Amino acid sequence: MKTIDELLAEGVAGKRVFVRADLNVPLDGTTITDDGRIRAVAPTVKALADAGARVVVASHLGRPKGAPDPAFSLAPAAARLGELLGADVAFATDTVGESATATVAGLTDGRVAVIENLRFNAGETSKDDAERGAFADQLAALADVYVGDGFGAVHRKHASVFDLPARLPHAAGYLIATEVGVLKKLTDEVKRPYVVVLGGAKVSDKLAVIDALLGKADRLLIGGGMAYTFLYAKGYEVGISLLQKDQVEIVKEYMKRAEEKGVELVLPVDVLVSTDFPDLKTKAPADFETVDADKIPSTKEGLDIGPKTRELYASKLADAETVFWNGPLGVFEHPDYANGTKAIAQALLDSPGFTVVGGGDSAAAVRILGFDENAFGHISTGGGASLEYLEGKTLPGLAALED
Repeated sequence: MKTIDELLAEGVAGKRVFVRADLNVPLDGTTITDDGRIRAVAPTVKALADAGARVVVASHLGRPKGAPDPAFSLAPAAARLGELLGADVAFATDTVGESATATVAGLTDGRVAVIENLRFNAGETSKDDAERGAFADQLAALADVYVGDGFGAVHRKHASVFDLPARLPHAAGYLIATEVGVLKKLTDEVKRPYVVVLGGAKVSDKLAVIDALLGKADRLLIGGGMAYTFLYAKGYEVGISLLQKDQVEIVKEYMKRAEEKGVELVLPVDVLVSTDFPDLKTKAPADFETVDADKIPSTKEGLDIGPKTRELYASKLADAETVFWNGPLGVFEHPDYANGTKAIAQALLDSPGFTVVGGGDSAAAVRILGFDENAFGHISTGGGASLEYLEGKTLPGLAALED
């Protein structure tokens, strides 16, 4: 896999360099609420611009249905990228049409443009190879060189991620190089004890990574909505908590395998429960109580881990040499149910080892809850991509960058 430094050494002045970034940031209207992904790709864009390249940045945002949708415009991300670069960034109002063609043609050496949301074109996400390829051909006409740096999308077999690199000389950007280097520390170069914290809503989203980690991790700490399927599999009643009954038998099998392999699988010992889901807009005070994990009332829902569990999990992380965390431990968006997620974040900061926050909601939580993201070993920009890498899957966007 060619690195961007190798590309820069060959010279990019005057060349049109297509950077597949991940600018898929959360928006409140047109206001960006977390610019972490834009900041993550800015060093690659700046290095290319400083070297005299004519940089064409492209990304998806959200899930538009293959047609333009103003709610998913990349215009706010383009403006923020310009602020971070300290330079004007041109913006094309389409992907491969008149605006994109004219905007790219108007670039001079060292200047940057962002084209509109790639998913406004159905060819980007098509499962038909010919349709994807046709869109990739149109994108290739905008550039001389391809740089892949959208780690959050490398697990997708999309035109700009998988097909386009085959049509242009290509290299990996700084972000992808960093992300892959970190993931190797979680798979090939692990220092022990290796502790994995998994949260989030659905256990079905994490089964494949649990399967893979049962042969690698020393401890698995389970939280979030997915924990209640584990507690139910253990024989506990979970009230009206999130429960995937169709996954119970699989979970039981994984619990058995963990015991056989000597992997410590740790579940909540107490939880915060309520009859009402919290108001996430007004953050009105919640009505909750703390109960032992085996005493959840039939009319109540578990919404966060309790204080005894927070203390237990912190103790399981205290001697960790490697930590991977993916998924919040509760409904962290509400202050009354954020303490479990806060406790895990703080435990990672207190840990002596290499700590990785695995993207997605856990990365957002770290920022929203006010933690210094530079204090962690690494905060990934791609939750789904990180999990699939740990599962041992081939990621199309990484495979496409191999020579």
